[in-house]
Amino acid sequence: MPKKADRRAKTDEKPDETMSRIDFRIRTDHKLLLERAATYAGQTVTGFAMSTLVERATDVVSQHETLRLSNRDRDRFLELLDDMSEPTPALLRAARRHRELIGDLSD
Repeated sequence: MPKKADRRAKTDEKPDETMSRIDFRIRTDHKLLLERAATYAGQTVTGFAMSTLVERATDVVSQHETLRLSNRDRDRFLELLDDMSEPTPALLRAARRHRELIGDLSD
């Protein structure tokens, strides 16, 4: 049985070390839906899936890593940053615990 030709051999492409691969199976009706959506968007299925997955992943990460404060809370936070008083015992414990869990960020 003849071997499949390696597409890279035809184009002399080298694998891009910054690229990774994700393979997954989806239901047929979901694939058809993706194909329709990709067509409407003027993209390939892969391009549509990639842009949609990356956009959603960016949103999810942002939601979990962004702190949103009300105007009142923001003002209080800024007041506390300006406050030059000594740290409270609770703050010192929190800082110690943070160093134990996360490490010293000054390195």
